[in-house]
Order: sequence, then C-alpha cells, then structure tokens
Amino acid sequence: MKRLLHGILISAFVITALASCSSQVKARKPVSYRFEHGRTAMLKDGIAYAPRNAPRAVKKAIAAGNRLQGKPYKWGGGHARHDDSGYDCSGTVSYVLREAGLLKGSLHSKAFFKYGKKGEGRWITLYIRDGHVFMTVAGLRLDTGGRGSSEGPLWKPETRQGKGHFMRHPRGY
Repeated sequence: MKRLLHGILISAFVITALASCSSQVKARKPVSYRFEHGRTAMLKDGIAYAPRNAPRAVKKAIAAGNRLQGKPYKWGGGHARHDDSGYDCSGTVSYVLREAGLLKGSLHSKAFFKYGKKGEGRWITLYIRDGHVFMTVAGLRLDTGGRGSSEGPLWKPETRQGKGHFMRHPRGY
C-alpha cells in the first residue's frame, strides 16, 4: 500500500511538472547581444549603461547588475543574505529583480518557472532550465555561466545558446 501511494505521488508530480513546462514558451534561438541606440544597454569596460528612455525599474536593474560585477560565484549566494559576498545564478537574478522592485524575497532557479509572465519581455527576459537561470536586461545578458564552468555574475555580450531554456518576464517589462 505504501509503495502504491508513493508511486501515485511520483506520477502526480511528474504530470504536474510536465504540464507546467508545456505551458511555457521555449527559447528557440541563441541569446545574442547587438547594441541598438535607445533600445539596448551599452557595455563599456564591464559596466552596463541603460538606454535613456528605459523605464526606471530597468535602470535600477542595470545598476544592481553593475554592483554584482566582480563578485565570485557562491552556491546559495544571495538567498540567505541580500547583500552577500558572492552569488549563484538564482541569487543573481533575485538580487537584480528585488533591487528593481520587481520581486519580493528570493527564488531558486526552478521557482522562476512560475515568475511573472511567460515569453520574452520587452526590457527584461529570464531564461530558465532545470538547475540554471540567467537574464537579459535591455538586451544585455547577466549570467553566472555560459563558458563551461560557473563564474560570478557578469554582463556578457557573447552569444549563448537559448535552446533548452524557457522564457519568462516581469509583468509590463
């Protein structure tokens, strides 16, 4: 009986997980950066600059991402403490969204599957897969990975494969 109940619970979990993924919007193309005046952030010497016409929350998100540059990768970093000595992927995204006023608290990578609205955002897009999350703010990628190993949060203009990730964005952005 115990074994049957356990099997039913696992089946229900798998069905729920598959249903939540199927209602998501998959990224089908690589995440790449190309500067466009007035539409994307400008990157100079590792610091991002928001477009002049960007909403206030986007400017705050970029400023928050700038404060994380040079911080090391730290598993669990940014979750127990808002201002931490290092950040992991979800701690990085949580920090930026909190500082922009678009999130209360902190989320782990899988929890971002339910954050905001599905699909690509106009200003901010989150790319989520099992075990990792990264984001673009005004077209510029903020990520703790993408070069084969984990590193601290950095603005990255290099192209990263989007395939295998699901896209979400904060409402209105």
